[in-house]
Amino acid sequence: MTDALVDDIAACRICAARFAATASAHAPRPVVWFRPAARVLISSQAPGMRAHIAGVPFHDPSGRRLRAWMGVDEATFYDRDRVAIVPMAFCFPGYDAAGSDLPPPPVCAATWRVRALAGLPRVRMTMLVGGAAQRWHLGGRAGVTATVADWRRHAAQGVWPLPHPSWRNTAWLTRNPWFEAELLPALRPALREVLE
Repeated sequence: MTDALVDDIAACRICAARFAATASAHAPRPVVWFRPAARVLISSQAPGMRAHIAGVPFHDPSGRRLRAWMGVDEATFYDRDRVAIVPMAFCFPGYDAAGSDLPPPPVCAATWRVRALAGLPRVRMTMLVGGAAQRWHLGGRAGVTATVADWRRHAAQGVWPLPHPSWRNTAWLTRNPWFEAELLPALRPALREVLE
């Protein structure tokens, strides 16, 4: 089932017209990165332009920062039998006229998300990277800061909310030093235990 699902997602073109109308005027290229054996789920926003071009999730400075937060190397991060990366949208959503990333189109999650997550029966830890993933998984309207600040309650359920690792969030990290001082030192050993 999962191989067929991966192939179906990779062939998806439901957003072709939407992406052609963006400032980047690109074609869909779903970045599908999961296998049923994965024990860790990274639920993120959507691939960026560099990931879109490479066909590899987090193939950019955000990925380097996320791996540093997790305390893992590239080989571990990209081992699909250990780590599944299932974004809210599998394709790069494009840029708006000002050059900013557009949000993940909801049609992607509505079409694929439940089936993709059902294909990951061994997941023991979930990292929710950014507001879109946090809202989908946790519900409610709490912002990223409030959700990440409540990390201990979520971590008790195996769910770790994280801000997006984009350079744009460097100011957020400066304003919230507890993230690196408290959350990350707790995340890393919990992640190692699940991966081992």
